Amino acid sequence: MPFPVTNPSLARALAQRGYAEPTSVQSAVLAPETEGRDLLVSAQTGSGKTVAFGLALAGTVLGESETMPATKAPLVLVIAPTRELALQVHAELTWLYEFTGARILSCVGGMDARREAKLLHGGCHFVVGTPGRLKDHIERGNLRLDELEAVVLDEADEMLDLGFREELEFILSAAPESRRTLLFSATIAREIAALARTYQQNALRIDTVAHNQPHADIEYRAVRVAGHELEAALVNILRAQDSRALVFCATRDNVRTLHANLMARGFTAAALSGELSQAERNAALSALRDGRAQVCIATDVAARGLDLPDLDLVVHADLPTNKATFLHRSGRTGRAGRKGVSVLLVPHMRRRRAEMLLREANAEAIWVDPPTPADIRAKDEERLLSHPSLSETPGETALTLAAKLLERTAPEVIAAAFVKLAEAHLPVPAHVTILPPEPASRPARAPRAGVDTGHGPSPRAVVSNGSWFRVALGRKQNADPRWLIPLICKAGGITKQEIGTIRIFDRETKFEIASHAAQAFSTAAAAQGEAQIQPAAPPGNAPPRPHFDGPPTARPAFKKKQADKPYGKPRAPKTDGKPNEQQRRRRNKDGRP
Repeated sequence: MPFPVTNPSLARALAQRGYAEPTSVQSAVLAPETEGRDLLVSAQTGSGKTVAFGLALAGTVLGESETMPATKAPLVLVIAPTRELALQVHAELTWLYEFTGARILSCVGGMDARREAKLLHGGCHFVVGTPGRLKDHIERGNLRLDELEAVVLDEADEMLDLGFREELEFILSAAPESRRTLLFSATIAREIAALARTYQQNALRIDTVAHNQPHADIEYRAVRVAGHELEAALVNILRAQDSRALVFCATRDNVRTLHANLMARGFTAAALSGELSQAERNAALSALRDGRAQVCIATDVAARGLDLPDLDLVVHADLPTNKATFLHRSGRTGRAGRKGVSVLLVPHMRRRRAEMLLREANAEAIWVDPPTPADIRAKDEERLLSHPSLSETPGETALTLAAKLLERTAPEVIAAAFVKLAEAHLPVPAHVTILPPEPASRPARAPRAGVDTGHGPSPRAVVSNGSWFRVALGRKQNADPRWLIPLICKAGGITKQEIGTIRIFDRETKFEIASHAAQAFSTAAAAQGEAQIQPAAPPGNAPPRPHFDGPPTARPAFKKKQADKPYGKPRAPKTDGKPNEQQRRRRNKDGRP
């Protein structure tokens, strides 16, 4: 179905960009019944919203003309939640309105406000910006809204989540009441509906989201990893996929650490987080778009609205906090009809959290192990045999040089040198532990593992016939199951349900690990090294330290011994015959003179 666009200037721009068929949201907002109306649109991320509202505004700002009219004050105001999204919308509208002569400005935090003010005073047709910077320009008199014909709120739910309600209400209240208002949001929550009722007039509701359905063009994978091998698993995933990737971390510190470590391993990587300046954030995105960086490590600042062409892989190095974050992160790939892969790195102890997250998002994930070095070598070999250089027709200069090489060197040596050069820039794969498969049916939650402190009988243990380990912490170090169990779980990447009996002795503690998790636990504990955990023999059948189950026996009588000599310095005897102070008090008490 061709684009329902009647303006020749916009049709020319779409054809030049290779747009042949509209997406569902583009078809919906260009339907005849939407002409001139306020729109309340819920659309999936990556569905082409920017082009959709750009085309929907054409009738309002262009009419029948192919070029924009001369104006000093802007005709359209687009509000976006983040600087990256605002700059992306600015770029999209720039090419879409390229042949109309439209002047499009961006006003975002982190950029030179004085330069923006100067450009605004020079006149423009579109202004794209973030709420805080737009409000600042309005209050300073740099941005006039008296000629405004349309306002667009992009990712309105994200703006409310980020606390921009006050700024939005200020901007919408300052705009003329006769304007059109187009509100786009991933979901129409109660706050969004209230905002629409207040600032829109007879808005047409358009819903293009298949509720409770994940993105159809994204393949979801959950990778089982040992707790201490998250980075190693990520390295191998990036090497095996060999495509541009966006890796999400929970904190800025994690972004810094992972970026430095990947760079040290030989990856071309960029970092993106809120602590960076706008110029640094723009440089990171440009490096990923241009192919100068293979991977970008980012916080959730990159989870909304960013359109990164040719991005085939999204990796959640840290699990998302909720369903919305998971879907928005994943939505950076699989855009505009392209296929993409979203990978969750799942440590063993966070498996249940990952399963719950996938269930809430209604996403069917394939549970797999991380690629091993052998898997990566096989993929490298396959890619090398299909290298483009081997199928291209060489030029005369290359053929002449090749003939000279063959005269001096054996073909096998030349081929080996080609292989060496092709693999010189590739990061070395990391060793990863393949965890044992999960049982087909997860057992019901059992009571806490048995603990024997040596003071009496312990409850029945959950684990039987497991493997025993020891740690050099005992009663002398005040060993207690309340802090030993978390220490063991962290050191070996297991859950407390996989710990059996715990026996605490004077200088060590022995504990039992379920047989299916023992090998992975041993490997993880050896790599962690913090608790000096080692395999051990079972503790044997020696009886524990005596313990009195009955009432306490009577305490034997305690006979006070006569002191050999009085405590303190003895008093000197009185020689004057007069009573001392103690004798006087005693006499007064007895009533004697």
